[in-house]
Amino acid sequence: MWSQERHQRILTLLKSSQQVNANELADLLNVSRETVRRDLLDLETNGLVNRVHGGAVLPPNDSEAPFEVRKGAHHRAKQDIARKAVSLIRPGSSIMVDAGTTTTVFGDVLAKLSGIMVVTNSIDIAQTIRAAGSDIDLILLGGQIVSDVPATYGEMTLSEIARFNVDQVFIAPVAVSATQGAFSYEFSEAEVARTMVGQAAEVVLLCDRSKLGDTSRVQFCAPGQINTLVTDSRVSPDQTAPFEKGGVTVVV
Repeated sequence: MWSQERHQRILTLLKSSQQVNANELADLLNVSRETVRRDLLDLETNGLVNRVHGGAVLPPNDSEAPFEVRKGAHHRAKQDIARKAVSLIRPGSSIMVDAGTTTTVFGDVLAKLSGIMVVTNSIDIAQTIRAAGSDIDLILLGGQIVSDVPATYGEMTLSEIARFNVDQVFIAPVAVSATQGAFSYEFSEAEVARTMVGQAAEVVLLCDRSKLGDTSRVQFCAPGQINTLVTDSRVSPDQTAPFEKGGVTVVV
């Protein structure tokens, strides 16, 4: 079992039981206690667990609003961002899109295009494009459904991403900092985003103004890997200036 898969199983167990025991994890995952110790140390380094004697617990206030609730936040800004982001796609190009509330809205506009290839782990986006009858070469990545986000994750998803080289990747992080990079809240989401970034010639982040200048739990993209940042029109120059100074193209 790969380390990422073990990490995801540990986090899934924590969410259901609030605490895990290292000896029980070793038996369950069929690995040594030392391997479990390293796994818990990695998860703690990423801010996903707190290690305690004999095991681990979730960090205090470990919560994120449900996906359906987050979809309704800043909806007008997400629509504006989606329309502008779609205009960056060149005819005949290949793109990857991750699963998120902003990219779900992006998928609604994306479905109106034709003659491109879209690779995504988002079930919502795949269904939207399919329902539109678009002349799009659509590839839905396989994998596990591990949360309330309608998307695929895990080792299968990561290995399938690695088979593609695309022109652009469109990702909606939960936070992005000009000095620390882009972040996800969930480890599984960050792993998908990180792998997608590595397979794309251009990295495009879709972020409303509330996400700029902030960080979250798991980094998936360094500042120097960000090529383009698409944000909404109510963003302030103080928010965008650090990104532009770092060589990022900011599209409002």
